[in-house]
Amino acid sequence: MKERLTDKIEDGWESFINGIGRGILIQLISEEIDPATRSGKSAESFVRGWLPKPSNNPYIVEYGADFVVPRDFGCPGAILISNFHDKEFFLVESVVHGFSEGPIFFRADTWIPSRKDNPESRIIFKNQAYLPSQTPPGIKDLRREDLLSIRGNGKGERKLHERIYDYDVYNDLGNPNKSEDTVRPVLGNEDWPYPRRCRTGRPPTKKDPFTETRVEKPHPVYVPRDETFEEIKQNTFSAGRLKAVLHNLIPLIAAKMSSSDIPFTNFSDIEKLYNEGVLSKEEEQKAVKMNQILANVMNQLLTVGDKLLKYDTPAIIKRDRFAWLRDNEFARQILAGVNPVNIQLLEELPILSTLDPAIYGPPESAITREILEKELHRTTVEQAIKEKRLFILDYHDMLLPFMEKMNSLPGRKAYASRTILYYTETGILRPIVIELSLPPTPSSPSNKRIFTHGHDATTYWIWKLAKAHVCSNDAGVHQLVNHWLRTHASMEPYIIATHRQLSSMHPVHKLLHPHMRYTMEINALARQSLINGGGIIEACFSPGKYAMEISSAAYKSMWRFDMEALPADLIRRGMAVEDPSMPGGVKLLIEDYPYAADGLLIWSAIKEMVTSYVDHYYSQTNSVKSDVELQSWWDEIKNKGHHDKRNEPWWPNLATNDDLSGILTTMIWVASGQHAAINFGQYPFGGYPPNRPTLMRKSIPEEGDPDYEKFLHNPEYTFLTSLPTQLQATKVMAVQDTLSTHSADEEYINQLNDIHRLSFNDPEVQELFKRFSTKLEEIEQIIHQRNKNIKLKNRNGAGVPPYELLLPSSPPGVTGRGIPNSISI
Repeated sequence: MKERLTDKIEDGWESFINGIGRGILIQLISEEIDPATRSGKSAESFVRGWLPKPSNNPYIVEYGADFVVPRDFGCPGAILISNFHDKEFFLVESVVHGFSEGPIFFRADTWIPSRKDNPESRIIFKNQAYLPSQTPPGIKDLRREDLLSIRGNGKGERKLHERIYDYDVYNDLGNPNKSEDTVRPVLGNEDWPYPRRCRTGRPPTKKDPFTETRVEKPHPVYVPRDETFEEIKQNTFSAGRLKAVLHNLIPLIAAKMSSSDIPFTNFSDIEKLYNEGVLSKEEEQKAVKMNQILANVMNQLLTVGDKLLKYDTPAIIKRDRFAWLRDNEFARQILAGVNPVNIQLLEELPILSTLDPAIYGPPESAITREILEKELHRTTVEQAIKEKRLFILDYHDMLLPFMEKMNSLPGRKAYASRTILYYTETGILRPIVIELSLPPTPSSPSNKRIFTHGHDATTYWIWKLAKAHVCSNDAGVHQLVNHWLRTHASMEPYIIATHRQLSSMHPVHKLLHPHMRYTMEINALARQSLINGGGIIEACFSPGKYAMEISSAAYKSMWRFDMEALPADLIRRGMAVEDPSMPGGVKLLIEDYPYAADGLLIWSAIKEMVTSYVDHYYSQTNSVKSDVELQSWWDEIKNKGHHDKRNEPWWPNLATNDDLSGILTTMIWVASGQHAAINFGQYPFGGYPPNRPTLMRKSIPEEGDPDYEKFLHNPEYTFLTSLPTQLQATKVMAVQDTLSTHSADEEYINQLNDIHRLSFNDPEVQELFKRFSTKLEEIEQIIHQRNKNIKLKNRNGAGVPPYELLLPSSPPGVTGRGIPNSISI
């Protein structure tokens, strides 16, 4: 969907519509060399006006052009398109008829700029994959020329019509020109390492030559032209934004009327967000009277229907309103929630920190053998460790260095946390001990507090507050590390390198193409309003203005490409052991670990498909090693895209088919299955603030505190006023709702067969994608069966939602299922 043709008439496109022609010049380039010019034989022709061919699609028109070529012209391998119109147009494909090979397809799916903007012709290659050494002689030079034009020269500010891919550091998150408070460090250097982003070349700020000036909404941030959202996607994203405006109206009005942003004071405050919607009719009329601008927004939105005024009930409270209070649900979400990637096997005691003891105090955790054995009842710690029944959720070392900074922010109170979980003989995981730590002070050199479940009312409420602090840490690590850093930010350099170093006819470029869709655009939008200084993540998550510093510190201490492979990650965390007979080559310690169990099925299917694909194109010995484009691509990913990690010893080699299959499987898994598992559950799990508060505003009360008596008198009030305020919560809910929404034009992993059919003319390759689709249909059935299995208590039981995040297919909307091919939201 581009724009309706009737709109173009009013837009001065009469010549286009009326078919005067001569607006588009096409050159046909042969795969064979012309001895006279030493380049591919060529023939050219302008399009011949309007081709009145009925089309079912109101957004597509067809043009024809006639060519006369000599009998020995050979087979066309490329076409060159020049656009003499004043405006760009979107070229879907060209089909050349009249050669003995039958119709020859040139899939384009690209914007062709006006020659006024870019005098160079656009090169489109036919639907045939060639390794560099196999390129037909007539189009060899064009292959090189096309890559050079995409790389640019690294100078000047990029313009929106360009398609230049280049690298830069994250130097556009802060805004020193605005105020001291919006200054942020540049990420992508020795102090703050980070993956690279797409270079935009905007000028530096006046106050800091190392920070790039920002582009604020509604103005677009540059991404290469073909990376931008199409209209359907844009409309879905914008509807999400409008919903966010509406959802924030009432809390905003309320906040203006009171001295500060107001907290939730009882559970019915929260339930009103879903049951009655955000605005009652009376409040709506008051709001309309209060502000005419708001009135206009309201009128526009009310035509969309009442749904916009209401949050859908999140899945977590739909079946069981009180599940989130229970320990077994807290533990279930560590295996089957939106962040199932941090739990580790506890292999020994004492638990030791790797932080500098001179700054952070003694390395030993306060969780001792005695404390654990009290909670284990008849089992000894040695026995539990030997039987691999003790697990840990450990955010101590990641967060403790930031505690002082975080707790100095207004309205934030956080601790670095460790949570010990016990896996019972009946197959239930339950939390038994929580340790919350602050940096040591002269008065308390070991500033650690221990919490256990307890059976009296006071201990029970304190335990609930401790769990909420753990959930808040989990929400921050999930968003900043596992979601943003390990999928979005890490993927961008692979995309940039693929365009810069692999020709669009390279088989690896063709394979990765569907897995790169919309990622650069969504990342640019995130830098504009989500992860920027003063953006939504800072406003609503515990780390506040230090959020991206935590993300950078995690990149430095834990990110490694080889561990982004699902089996390797599970083994690293002690959640699986090697077993060649099982999917993914690993056996899970906890069989009922829905994310890992379903993820390994998807991982294995991707690996099988990628291995067959690589073996098909790299059938000669040493063909991986001798592929110049491929080697440049991998070098650039390591040395430019992940420049701050370039000297790490763990980067995989790229010499054999197995090496290449492993690298590509990891990239495709991160873009598809991994991102789906940690993104599309955000609203279903986080849309109810008490279940996953994104920040905590109060410390846990202790005897002797001035607030301790208040807590004893009204623990519910203490609990709720510790959570995000109404405005913070509704802001996050609106964002999570948008991020959990599948657009109507989403492309899912089970549709790869249809998507690739357009860009491959090789029946063997088409057969391989067909097998992959069939495999995914089988996996979908297996997942449905698992969700019905009463033995699997983490995905089945009274009020327990099924685990569907890794089901390949999905309808549009917030569905809590579906694996898109790419990180598109």
